[in-house]
Amino acid sequence: MLDNQPRGTICIEDIEMGMSRHLRKQITDEDIEMFAKVSTDHNPVHLDDAYAQDTIFHGRIAHGMLTAGLISAVIGEQLPGHGTVYLGQTLKFLAPVRPGDTVLAEVKVTGIDLAKRRVQLDCVCSVDGKKVLAGEANVLAPSRKFD
Repeated sequence: MLDNQPRGTICIEDIEMGMSRHLRKQITDEDIEMFAKVSTDHNPVHLDDAYAQDTIFHGRIAHGMLTAGLISAVIGEQLPGHGTVYLGQTLKFLAPVRPGDTVLAEVKVTGIDLAKRRVQLDCVCSVDGKKVLAGEANVLAPSRKFD
């Protein structure tokens, strides 16, 4: 299940402070298995129910970077969108995401450097209103001057 806002590009000339975008996605067993395959991270806390029961999480959890990838999707598809280049990202993992959880990934513009085409974004992922991830991204936004 994926619920997100319209895709496209918002050029640096049109970005405003406080502008935000989001997507909502339910994390499935298949998502976790595919992420393990692509990333080669086969930690059993993500894939093995019996093993995960004996961890501090008392059950399987999604890879933290799978959740963080939803932030990347909002940035790359919506704000600023296509043509955006990541310059940096900070992340704090605050709580686990479990199979079946629906994650709301949100980004909000907190800084703009028009001359350098740089945008600073506050990034948050939450499940049922509880923050599971928080951070900040710095990106190079597309510009109409380079179209």
